[in-house]
Amino acid sequence: MRILLVLTRKTGEGILVGKNITIKIFEIEGDRVKIGIEAPKTTKVLRLELYEDISEENKKAIDVTKNIVDELFKEL
Repeated sequence: MRILLVLTRKTGEGILVGKNITIKIFEIEGDRVKIGIEAPKTTKVLRLELYEDISEENKKAIDVTKNIVDELFKEL
C-alpha cells in the first residue's frame, strides 16, 4: 500500500515536487480547483483519468494482438 500525502492549500499557494516541479493553486470555486503545473518539457504531465484510459486501451490491444498471434500459430 502506498502512502498518500494530503495537503491543504489556499489560492496562490503551491507545492514543490522534487527540485523542478511546482504545483500552484490558482482558483477554488465550489468543488473545482484550478491548478497550474510547472515542469521541465521532458516531464510528461497527464490527467489521471486520461492515463488510466490509455493504460486500459493498451492492455486490450496487447490481448488482441496475443490472440491473433495464437490463432496464426494454430493454423501452422
